[in-house]
Amino acid sequence: MTHENRLARCAGLVYLVVVVTGFFSLGYVPGRLAAPGDPPAMLANVVAHEALFRAGIVSFMIEQVAFLLLPLLLFRLLHRVHQRVAVAMVALAVTAVPVALIGVMHRLDALWLLTDSHGLPVATATALASLALKSYGHAIFVASLFWGLWLLPFGYLVFTSRMLPRLAGLLLMLGGIGYLVDVFADLLLPGYADMAFSNYVHLPAALGEIGTCLWLLLMGVRAGDAQAQPRSAT
Repeated sequence: MTHENRLARCAGLVYLVVVVTGFFSLGYVPGRLAAPGDPPAMLANVVAHEALFRAGIVSFMIEQVAFLLLPLLLFRLLHRVHQRVAVAMVALAVTAVPVALIGVMHRLDALWLLTDSHGLPVATATALASLALKSYGHAIFVASLFWGLWLLPFGYLVFTSRMLPRLAGLLLMLGGIGYLVDVFADLLLPGYADMAFSNYVHLPAALGEIGTCLWLLLMGVRAGDAQAQPRSAT
């Protein structure tokens, strides 16, 4: 096995951790605890399923550690394609991590207020917990901007390197655009969340990231193309 393939499989394994923990913490757990249009019921669900809520926090923290490592591994794999683009990929990905971790702090605040806030009136604790969860949502919303931005240089590097299928690179770039559309449309278009389009805007990113993850993990990279398309940093 070549050095590039060992590195690719290591990146694929870390990517798999990101995908699995992200699905659990950002998809499964919120789906189980959600009570659309009924904030008190959602808070009651958090208390009733405290262990699941805590597991979601732990899973999200693991995801962020893995997401901090992932672009560094990908940089080692792809930096010879175009160094400046690879640096941009790392910078944009890493920027999302502290923003997301601030969101985790808000989830911890909500958990404390709902389960351990001795001395606070129940109504006050409930109101503050609801505010903390809203702040968590805002932090994730801002982090999602960078979750989209990093896919643009990553997808470009994949597409031009030919070390992985070019379709994966195209999907990653489309996925990055989808994230940006989602963020700015949500801010600027009233009722955007109720549009059918909003349910599919992240589909290219999901296909591109899961596909790239599995290809790296199972197939590695095309060794013959690893240095076939180098680009200068200028």
